[in-house]
Amino acid sequence: MGRASSSKSSAETTSSGVDPALFHSLVNQYYEDLFRFALSLAKSQSDASDLTQETFLVFASKGNQLRDPAKAKSWLFTTLYHEFLRRRRKDQRLVFTEESEPFDGDGGERTPSQDVDSRMVVDALATLDESHRAPLTLFYLQGYAYREIAEILELPIGTVMSRLSRAKAALRKALANPKLGEQMAAQREQQSGGAVVPMPKPRKRSGGGH
Repeated sequence: MGRASSSKSSAETTSSGVDPALFHSLVNQYYEDLFRFALSLAKSQSDASDLTQETFLVFASKGNQLRDPAKAKSWLFTTLYHEFLRRRRKDQRLVFTEESEPFDGDGGERTPSQDVDSRMVVDALATLDESHRAPLTLFYLQGYAYREIAEILELPIGTVMSRLSRAKAALRKALANPKLGEQMAAQREQQSGGAVVPMPKPRKRSGGGH
């Protein structure tokens, strides 16, 4: 998934002031998580790989501006999200064409995806606005808490909570549409050049959502 290419950029880190050892450590720690997030947002595995590699390239050139190493993770996710938005403005054909597995609940309230076919969940997600899909993806697929999502998306925690609430309601409504599968299947047939790749498996949250 391009990890070698990302690691290769570490050769440039000395001139930019980023510790090569730190760079390698971050690649090893967060590449998979960043790729998983990118894949949930982008339309193909190739785009997700490009987003992830670009994120590390940005860190290689600007990471020396990060004063607190403990914030490296949220910095990387925020940078990836910004890069995604920048590219999205150039290409408004963002779609979900990936296969998915059901979201994994955290032992609490059941989510709609636990009771429906995984394809329906992917189709339903594709109908959501990006402002709703991003926090929903981070919450369910990445397992981040509200505060972490707020840091990544650079939003007040109250905004994240309200968007998640609306996103869940929108997801339930989309899943209740009996013609959703047919509509999305027709849309996929009209798409060209979109690679069909598996979506990332969800991660269990270590703690509560708050």
